[in-house]
Amino acid sequence: MEGPILMHPPHGIQVDAPGRAGGCGGGRIWLVAGTGEGPPLARELLARGWGLKVSLVSRAAALAYGAHPRLELAVGAIGGSDGPAAGVAAELADAGQRGAPYAWVIDATHPFATRISAALADGCAARSQPLLRLLRPDLNAPGAQPLDDLAGLGRLCRPGERLLLAIGARRLAEAVAASPGVLHHARLLPQGDALATALAAGLPPQRLAPLRPGGDGRIERALCRQWQIDTVLCRRSGGANEERWHRICAALGVRLLLLERPGEPGRVEALPLEQLLQRLDESGRDG
Repeated sequence: MEGPILMHPPHGIQVDAPGRAGGCGGGRIWLVAGTGEGPPLARELLARGWGLKVSLVSRAAALAYGAHPRLELAVGAIGGSDGPAAGVAAELADAGQRGAPYAWVIDATHPFATRISAALADGCAARSQPLLRLLRPDLNAPGAQPLDDLAGLGRLCRPGERLLLAIGARRLAEAVAASPGVLHHARLLPQGDALATALAAGLPPQRLAPLRPGGDGRIERALCRQWQIDTVLCRRSGGANEERWHRICAALGVRLLLLERPGEPGRVEALPLEQLLQRLDESGRDG
């Protein structure tokens, strides 16, 4: 199995001294995250005295974390070709064998990243490894229309409607098949496999926008105007991307459909940010 790429603090970068950290930490945490809540959560945990290993999918995501003497970044899919279940088991076993087990594992992945969340839940349960799940908030913004499942998309769209799909590449084919007669457009990441998936789903190149989400949404607003979008479909992720689409659609008078997020693993303690930090502080004091 090919292991992840480990990235340590580069020479020449000023970092906080370990002795200046406050809080009740001192143990090690394995944080599985991305570029949304991950970087600020990592900074907060480091400030509270925890040592961190952060697993990330891409080198681009790693750039958001900076450097710190108690921070280790591992870049690459957990488990590689063997799959996340094998990767989680191997990581936990290796930490134990090195005499440096994790006090906690924190799952701060995207709410729709169900495969890795399930692997973390199963792997931690098998080893009695304490696990916390960062629970994103429900934005509860008015005006958006919920969609329980992509299979029902066609019932909410009329023939000829201009629909912008902002749900990532993996389920584009499913969304297109569920809404025949609709003029589909897509905003997706600028990656080769994402573009190949979109083209295979039947979306023409002139209706694809490969770009990374972020900023104030001006590019997305321009796309909606240029394509004369009637409806946007995004995921109810509870993050900055969803919040951005609420603002854009409200400003342009465009209908917003929200694909409901999957349920959290039932056996995992899922907490909002402040409660999660409090739980860690309590465990540090108890330890």
